[in-house]
Amino acid sequence: MKRVVITGVGCITPIGNDVTSFWNNVKLGVSGAGKITKFDASKHKTQIACEVKNFNIENYIDKKSSKKIDLCSIYALAATEEAICDAKIDFSNINKQRCGVIYASGIGGLNSLENQLEEYYSKNDPTKFSPFYITRMISNMPAGMITIKYGLQGLSFTPVSACASSNHALICALNFIRTGQADLIIAGGTEASITASAVAGFNAMKALSTCNNNPNIASRPYDVNRDGFVIGEGAGTLILEEYEHAIKRGAHIYAELIGGGMSSDAYHITAPDPNGKGAFQAMQNALEDGNISPSEIDYINTHGTSTPAGDIPELEAIKNVFGEYYSNIFISSTKSMTGHLLGATSAVEAIACVMSIKDSIIPATINTETVDPNIPIDTRLVLGKSIQHKVGAVLSNSFGFGGHNATIILKKM
Repeated sequence: MKRVVITGVGCITPIGNDVTSFWNNVKLGVSGAGKITKFDASKHKTQIACEVKNFNIENYIDKKSSKKIDLCSIYALAATEEAICDAKIDFSNINKQRCGVIYASGIGGLNSLENQLEEYYSKNDPTKFSPFYITRMISNMPAGMITIKYGLQGLSFTPVSACASSNHALICALNFIRTGQADLIIAGGTEASITASAVAGFNAMKALSTCNNNPNIASRPYDVNRDGFVIGEGAGTLILEEYEHAIKRGAHIYAELIGGGMSSDAYHITAPDPNGKGAFQAMQNALEDGNISPSEIDYINTHGTSTPAGDIPELEAIKNVFGEYYSNIFISSTKSMTGHLLGATSAVEAIACVMSIKDSIIPATINTETVDPNIPIDTRLVLGKSIQHKVGAVLSNSFGFGGHNATIILKKM
């Protein structure tokens, strides 16, 4: 099979609206959490989120066009523009029929859906619906907008598997390029769902942190006092390219995407399997797919959402997969800084993993003051500050509601 490499990255995140800013803040351990400003959250149990800051829509799309699409599509376009520039792609010299887009979103245009329905119920007038209501709302529109902007005529679709969506996008892209069905695929994910209904819905499930008085420390994976995730937003784009195609055009290569594993818990609509069986299988499948030994993995970017139910089963699954090598592997969750970007989260975390390989830096989990005593004692958590360490291979997990599990492995070239 053909090899697949990453030649460009771009992102919009709560801690930086480009890769340089994002990665610098990851290294510094900056929290993106704060009080919600996108709507009046005063009546909500949770009043905090990791919002994108200082984002100027008109830097990426004209004002008239921006009214036709949801913010999640605009985030996707912005992250993709950076990734394409980073990869130095000239599409006039590339066969666009062999260039695809696989771009995920867990929820899609929820903001547009909520606003339109609010207007409808206040006026009870179905003639007032916007002709762009449906296209703003549907989850596949970010992928569609990217293909339209760049005139790409290859495969294009949108995986929707909650918080595993972006890793599923990356795995799909990996396999399409491996098997010769595409030369280049723009892959990633986007989310813009910090809305009144989303926060209320997640609150009803008791999934969100209610640490309203101190938002900076609310996302605290592995802490004994963790009380739920902090919802975030943004987008991450990676340019995946067939190795020989990248070499031929003189592209800079960040890393190789060597494997992906998927599984289903078949357990519960929201809760992870307490024994971590699905997570175990996804990681095992990824190692086998990448033809890599557990001893070669240096760092694991965990799903680590800061929920009481999720953090420990994942670590137990990692311990079961890696066995005697478990205590050698550095482990952290960058969600402690970015919050949980839902369908976009694993794309942004993949970028963190790429930069970890590039710079030989392992990001930390911030905010963990008292490690949960139920965590395996030989877990090598990186806490507080990032560390300098050679990184040859990274594994990154993402798990979604419905029991969807997706794991990728990146390797230094």
